[in-house]
Amino acid sequence: MNPHYQIVTNAADLQKVFFVRGVVFIEEQNVPYDIEIDGLDFSAVHFLGTIGDEPVAVARVLLFKDYVKIGRLAVRKACRGKGIGKEMFAFVLNDLIEKGYEKFVIHAQAYLVDFYENFGFVKKGEKFLEADIEHYCMEKNF
Repeated sequence: MNPHYQIVTNAADLQKVFFVRGVVFIEEQNVPYDIEIDGLDFSAVHFLGTIGDEPVAVARVLLFKDYVKIGRLAVRKACRGKGIGKEMFAFVLNDLIEKGYEKFVIHAQAYLVDFYENFGFVKKGEKFLEADIEHYCMEKNF
């Protein structure tokens, strides 16, 4: 098992991103389609992790003037617990740091706060609901 991580540059890979997000967020977590596919996808940067030709992990980055927002990090159930989520998130962070971005924001599902704290992210503010799932805003500056 050697995952490959990349920035999405074509429609075929973007379809793989939507597939993983559909399985994880819409199917498993019952996020409504119109919330998951929110109209920001065509102005976002997408990241894809694959094993062979099989899509297994994804992330989405929204670029703003003063910060970037990393979101939609998802790993397919069969691939969880194998470090793929950590590798994918590290790949995304490294790419953005290399490009000169300095402030990072995420809306972390509450049960994943420790995961992001391990990358140096800090909770900002109180818990809130997003798609009926408890989240915290978290930030990190480089």
